[in-house]
Amino acid sequence: MPHLILLRHGKSEWNAKGLWTGHTDIDLIAEGRDEARAAAEAMRDIVIHRIHVSDLRRAHQTLHEVKKTLGIEHVPHTSHHALKERHYGIYTGKNKWQVKEEVGDEQFKNIRRGWDVKIPEGETLKDVYDRVAKYFDEYIAPELAAGHNVLIVAHGNSLRALAKHVEGMTEDEVCDLEIGTGEVHCYALDVNGKVTNKEIRSANTSKGKV
Repeated sequence: MPHLILLRHGKSEWNAKGLWTGHTDIDLIAEGRDEARAAAEAMRDIVIHRIHVSDLRRAHQTLHEVKKTLGIEHVPHTSHHALKERHYGIYTGKNKWQVKEEVGDEQFKNIRRGWDVKIPEGETLKDVYDRVAKYFDEYIAPELAAGHNVLIVAHGNSLRALAKHVEGMTEDEVCDLEIGTGEVHCYALDVNGKVTNKEIRSANTSKGKV
């Protein structure tokens, strides 16, 4: 029975400041590296055969801590832009909570968590889903079908999109999904790739703030 593990990167410099990061390549802070090591411990009981990671630095720094903690530096990884964070367009680099004050609660929720809400010069969650689901079906699903345990290290929105794809969530359900920094979502799958069990490990209690 293969396992699929989704890990959001640890807290970055911009997460700590409440800034929308998107495609901006920002480093982890010390707390984020701690989160990555805690996440590694939470998945220690699973032998990892394959790894896929976003091409952004904060995801690679998280993976580095995981590999070092688990002693799996020998396991190769594939880095791909399809797994990167949502592009926040004109909101990139802006403070989320200031934007919330400017646009109001309802519009803020739509911008931050809506399914097909347009952002000038940016992406919707649906756009992220389209690229992530295609990558999953082409490269990750075959590895799972072969019985391999697969770790994916990526971002809040790319992992929300993946969770929708894997779990068959509705658009409303994925809008309510929160994945905190350093949080681990672990799925057990049957031979047909259907989810038979899901565990949230190393959950981040402050996830609504990052």
